[in-house]
Amino acid sequence: MNWVIDLQGVINILLGAFITLLCWLALELWNAVKELKTDLGKLREDLPRTYVLKEDYRRDIYEIKDLLSRSLEKLDGKTDK
Repeated sequence: MNWVIDLQGVINILLGAFITLLCWLALELWNAVKELKTDLGKLREDLPRTYVLKEDYRRDIYEIKDLLSRSLEKLDGKTDK
């Protein structure tokens, strides 16, 4: 048996190994992107239930402050009498 490998055989083996590694990496990236898309979709669903929008918070705080202000004015009116 002759175990001599010519230069073309070495190049073919190295190129095949490189392409295999590149395809595996591309598959891993593809799967990671799919998983990120799934996680992002889930986050979009859960986010409004967990957190409040800044504008909604400001509006609610304004209403609370207004209600508190009116209540304090009524109390001040009663204490003056």
